[in-house]
Amino acid sequence: MTQLPESQQKVKFYQTGTLTVGNRLLDEEHRNVQATMDRSNSLDSGHRACQGCGEALGARFAIDAAIRATGNQLIAANATGCLEVFTTPYPETAWSIPWIHSLFGNAAAVASGIAAAMKAKGREEVRVIAQGGDGGTTDIGFGCLSGTFDRNDDVLYICYNNQAYMNTGVQRSSATPGAARTATTMPVGAEPGNAFNTGKSVPLIAMAHNIPYVATASVHDLHDLEMKVTKAMGVHGARYIEVFVPCPLGWGSKPGDTVKIARMAVESGMYPLFEAADGELTGVTKIRRRIPVDDYLKQQRRFAHVFKPNNAHQLEQLRAIAAHNIKRFDLLARDGEEL
Repeated sequence: MTQLPESQQKVKFYQTGTLTVGNRLLDEEHRNVQATMDRSNSLDSGHRACQGCGEALGARFAIDAAIRATGNQLIAANATGCLEVFTTPYPETAWSIPWIHSLFGNAAAVASGIAAAMKAKGREEVRVIAQGGDGGTTDIGFGCLSGTFDRNDDVLYICYNNQAYMNTGVQRSSATPGAARTATTMPVGAEPGNAFNTGKSVPLIAMAHNIPYVATASVHDLHDLEMKVTKAMGVHGARYIEVFVPCPLGWGSKPGDTVKIARMAVESGMYPLFEAADGELTGVTKIRRRIPVDDYLKQQRRFAHVFKPNNAHQLEQLRAIAAHNIKRFDLLARDGEEL
């Protein structure tokens, strides 16, 4: 059979999570970190995450990519939250790396202390990661995180953003989108769900600190996530990566749709993927095929109320947010543009 030129090949094995047939057909350099025989399994089986947990998927790939990039010389500090709770029910742990549990708000400070201790001991080959959810990052831990950025401490902070305080009962955080239903922003009244024009974008705030590296990533594109973690571990100083991790329990979505929903968030413009260095935008992930914002929202019960006739204005506001992101980051691919 005649093989098509590479430019005409339409089917590729982009990613699978294990050393399965799909990955064995790929050259080793194209396999993700979990599809190699030397994968570290930093976050091992036996944890208690919910079915379809985006955070468990994101953390496993992010930390394994960091371990590979550092030659196993890695220590992780973990804020209180879902990731800490479902991986370390006392007296057990699913982590197979040096790992320390911090308080809700001081993971960045604890990681900075570890990095300073390693430097004092002459062990600067040992790298440090801090990780937490959006509650422990954008809200409770925001001051410590800003301090780490301000001092340019040699720490990579990874935020797994599921857009609410999921561990304590799905309360609103400053990463919760407008109109979203949570336990503290119920879908009642003239403006149901979370208020618009609230919250903050920590990736943009991190850029304002002029730190060496900032990126956003998503669990629907594990190769991109691995690439960004690897790049971050090749840089010294303060670094920040925010990973989009859908939460079926808090969002009212199907557990089997986590990766699809993450992809739809990006392809609709609701969650832009980009990189920045020293305060300047250096790259964005172009949208191959833009999908309607409505298609993304319909996958989640937390937005069910915006499709009622009397809440049509909220739906328009969400569409406008996506359109603004697309314009701001120049997300749409042009004809003939290489992706």
